[in-house]
This record gives sequence, structure tokens and C-alpha cells, in this order.
Amino acid sequence: MLLDTSSWVEYFLGTEKGKKVKEIIKKEASASVITLGELVNWCLRNNKNHEQYVELVQLGSAILPVDKTTSVLAGRINHERKKSLKNWGVMDSIILATSMIYDLKLVRTDHHFQDQPNLTYSQP
Repeated sequence: MLLDTSSWVEYFLGTEKGKKVKEIIKKEASASVITLGELVNWCLRNNKNHEQYVELVQLGSAILPVDKTTSVLAGRINHERKKSLKNWGVMDSIILATSMIYDLKLVRTDHHFQDQPNLTYSQP
């Protein structure tokens, strides 16, 4: 399964959703390399040691790269989704494209992917 950044944040905060994410991480988890950048941003906004959190993601999951195929698909997804979703961003498009390219269920705890039931794992 591919964990988006919101799932990692819930896990690190130890929330109820985070406890469910922890069970997923124990089995098999992946993360987009883009998630590392989003996580660093979250850490800096919240005065947390980003190096420690990045290391934990690296230890708890396979880090998937963004290549040309993923980037092109993400561009297409971004173009379409921006038509109907106000707060949709290119990072979300890259993460969704990564889940599609690697044929992984997407674990998310935020609202960005809720209209994608065939591609996403419902909120843990």
C-alpha cells in the first residue's frame, strides 16, 4: 500500500487513525519520494526534527521514485482534477499517479482522494 503524507502525519501524532496506519506499516508500506518533501514541510511548520521523521519513513516503507511515466500521468491527473477540486495540488497528482503506476492501494487520512474509491484505501 502507498501511504500519503497525511497517513504518516497521523501515525507520528499517535492519533486513532495513526494507530490503524501503524498496522499497515507493519505489513508492507510504500511512500512516494514526494511524501518526504511534504513531510519536511510539515515538520518545519510544526517545529519538529525533519531528519528524524524522514528516517522513520525510510525505515518503515519502500520509497518509490518519480520518473517520466509518473510525471506525465501526474500532469494529466492534475489538469483534470483542478477542474473540479479547488485545493487539489500537483503533489496530490504525483502521489495518485504513483499509486496507479505501481498498482498500489492508496492509504490517506485527508479528504483529497475521497472521490477515488477504486484507487484508494478508505481512511484508516
